[in-house]
Amino acid sequence: MKSTTTSLRLRPAHALAALAALAAFVAAAAPKAAWSQAAAPAGATAATTAATCPPLLDHRVPRLQDEAPQHLCQYAGKVLLVVNTASYCGFTSQFEGLEALNARYASRGLVVLGFPSNDFRQEDADAKKTAEVCFNTYGVRFPMFATGPVRGADAQPLFRQLAAATGKQPSWNFNKYLVGRDGQPIAHFGSTTAPGAPALTAAVEKALAAR
Repeated sequence: MKSTTTSLRLRPAHALAALAALAAFVAAAAPKAAWSQAAAPAGATAATTAATCPPLLDHRVPRLQDEAPQHLCQYAGKVLLVVNTASYCGFTSQFEGLEALNARYASRGLVVLGFPSNDFRQEDADAKKTAEVCFNTYGVRFPMFATGPVRGADAQPLFRQLAAATGKQPSWNFNKYLVGRDGQPIAHFGSTTAPGAPALTAAVEKALAAR
């Protein structure tokens, strides 16, 4: 009698496709550091990424609300105000001014970026409480990232680069670093400089006007 058994051997093309799918799954499941250099976007070469993303922004950082990794390269071409924040500080009310500043200039290309830190022992260990303070208490809508170190040898890469470029590392909460559209730091403002201070807003407007 003629055999009706079906061969289970994969054709070469099918076998290669299966191996590629397995490799992609393993790569996706591999753990990644919380603070790391950003991977190139899909379809982009390393050379293309280097040309479009300044080194200062070539990092991946976790978002505050869900720790989803965010590529800071997405802010390339924007004027940035990078701020180290804290929930239980005498300057915490500056969240209101920072949100107002962000709203005022967002259409012209400004983005405020908030980085909570417990370096000065004034941030909550619970990320949900940190998010509650900035998003609900102060109505923050600008991007906020997960709590991390901002000064010294353990500082996350962005703040190490900002300190090296400006000669100023955060001496307290709510230090502010203004970064131009080209990804180059322009100025540093200390905690006592309010978000609406004339010197800060003038610097922001000058940076926005530059092309």
